[in-house]
Amino acid sequence: MEVEHLIPEALGGTAAEDNLWLSCRRCNGSKGARTRAMDPLTQAEVPLFNPRTQTWGEHFAWSDDGVQIVGKSPIGRATVEALRLNDLLIVQARERWVRGGWWPPAE
Repeated sequence: MEVEHLIPEALGGTAAEDNLWLSCRRCNGSKGARTRAMDPLTQAEVPLFNPRTQTWGEHFAWSDDGVQIVGKSPIGRATVEALRLNDLLIVQARERWVRGGWWPPAE
């Protein structure tokens, strides 16, 4: 895990606690200096999910097999795509975690 700036420093974000969140390196690297992304369904540009102000379950759900994150809203869909939340490597890891009984996490 690494510290993510919800509003990147490159866009004027600060190191204040309310602008920081823990993120895996892959997700943080995929996010880069963005705060917005394209919803693949509507093609509208929307803000990325903010875990400090938004509820995960309103924007995301687990696929039936528990290995993919499904965007339920424009923000959720855009975030899944922008942060590559279902890339092959993480999906393969989740498949192993499901088989081990460690995944998906409780809501």
